[in-house]
Amino acid sequence: MTSLTSPADDRLIVALDVPNAVQGLELAAKLGDAVSFYKIGLGMLTGGGLALANELKDEHGKRIFLDMKLFDIGATVENAVRGLAQFDLDFLTVHGDPYVVKAAKEGASGRATKILAVTILTSLDRSDLDGALIKPGDIADLVAERAGRALEAGADGVIASPQEAALIRALPQAEGKLIVTPGVRPLGADLGDQKRIATPASAVAAGADHIVVGRPVHRAADPRATAQAIVAELRSPQARRTHG
Repeated sequence: MTSLTSPADDRLIVALDVPNAVQGLELAAKLGDAVSFYKIGLGMLTGGGLALANELKDEHGKRIFLDMKLFDIGATVENAVRGLAQFDLDFLTVHGDPYVVKAAKEGASGRATKILAVTILTSLDRSDLDGALIKPGDIADLVAERAGRALEAGADGVIASPQEAALIRALPQAEGKLIVTPGVRPLGADLGDQKRIATPASAVAAGADHIVVGRPVHRAADPRATAQAIVAELRSPQARRTHG
């Protein structure tokens, strides 16, 4: 049995979904060496998110996933990515439209930052897509199609729900690429606004390279123990990948 005192596992990315950098640092201090990888999203951008990202990277040796989901004309995306990539953060998200991905890759040229393409947000279901006039079809099929096109355009990986990870991992375009899955909830955790979810072990077994967990960690009575329990689950037999 894996001990709860096991060191961090960078397959676990903890989302710092808190209002500002001060609270982000406080949470990171509570988690200590139990977590090595953090996601900082758009919601914290005006609360010092970029400064927090650099502090966690430069002063604490953490890996950083900057979740900006950039979407604009190609030239604007390229310039934005070039500015962000100078910090050499690990992951940066853009929308998965091929022209956006190509522009982002151009902006990240020569830098360590990997470009991850968003397929369909894990908070959405078919009724949401209908309301947005997205073409008919099963969500899993649409996600796989968008993922394939984004990877062909040069994305280093994709963001997709755990339920589509196996489909994407089976794509020929996915060889050597990353799959990062939000919408992961440990057993018994509140679902929040996520609609397409899985447990940490099942997400990794389905083909995910990294899982993103936010509220179940930072709202826990003991965030560190919760993160350690997730790491233990990631190292359990249930998380063993059976394909890909």
